[in-house]
Amino acid sequence: MTVEEADMRSSSRGDLRALSRWISAIGILPVLLTVLILGMCIIDPRFSGVANVTNILRNASVLAIVAFGQALVLIAGGFDLSVGAIVALASEIAAVTMRWAGTAFPEQDALIIALGVGAALGTGILVGLVNGICVAVLRISGFIATLGSMSVTLGIALIITNGIPVYGLPQSFITQFGRARWFEFPSAAYVAIAILLVLAFVQRRTVLGRYLYAIGGNSEAAIVSGISTRRYQIAAYVISGLLAAVTGLLLTALVGSGQASFGGDLMMLQSIAAAVIGGVSLHGGVGRFGMVALSAIFLSILSNALNLLRVDSRIQPIFIGVILICAVALDEIRRRRTVHD
Repeated sequence: MTVEEADMRSSSRGDLRALSRWISAIGILPVLLTVLILGMCIIDPRFSGVANVTNILRNASVLAIVAFGQALVLIAGGFDLSVGAIVALASEIAAVTMRWAGTAFPEQDALIIALGVGAALGTGILVGLVNGICVAVLRISGFIATLGSMSVTLGIALIITNGIPVYGLPQSFITQFGRARWFEFPSAAYVAIAILLVLAFVQRRTVLGRYLYAIGGNSEAAIVSGISTRRYQIAAYVISGLLAAVTGLLLTALVGSGQASFGGDLMMLQSIAAAVIGGVSLHGGVGRFGMVALSAIFLSILSNALNLLRVDSRIQPIFIGVILICAVALDEIRRRRTVHD
């Protein structure tokens, strides 16, 4: 081997190490997202159209909001399988309340909408509170507790209207909120950004944020330190239920009706996928909401790309499942390396 060849190989190895360090610093998700966007722009010009981009942003925003709540529970060392059912129940409660209020208080849209929104948010808080009490006070596994509440909540949603969509919402709620675009961005995007900013502040600047990470990282150490773990675990589940209810309201306003078909298993799976792919550890104590938002955008773009490429809808969940398994595997590898180090 000549000196020049040795220098070239050494330079190549140095470039690979530099690339590896760069990817480790920013994470693999932004790289995959960039490749996906550039690839779809080349393959299908429809992808970069205004209507399609608006649709992607709206779907990503709705997914991000429910995933934020899921991420918060995961960071605290828990698990919430009930988010999809809460989305469905909150949607129907909002629609039923608005339809009743429309009869009781005709032509008073502001009051009608306020009552519907309050009822939906109250529903999410109530289910989240029940989840939190079961996990923190009764010491039931988060997986089992929320699996049971998911079944109960979805069953109630189906009983209320027998699975029939509920119409009769104020037109202003639909046109001026659900389907509105402000400065060419869908209204859901502004709601998601506002929630992201609030959660980022909570994560970095408040006692709640610091304690949730401490509880998820090592609950026994948190208890020894004098942290009231029950209170903060309950708070995590309540916030998760509240954000799932917000998602239900956004979907209700977008479609113009309350439906039990909203949420369900798919929403639950996607929220977990968005959180885990975004770097939230299933072991608790690790995760950033900004990366969860980026993960929601990635999953929404992937779903949109598969639709544009006319991939069978029955096959599409396979992609999400494979990506989720890979993300969990990477999380486990990172955890083991941290333990060994």
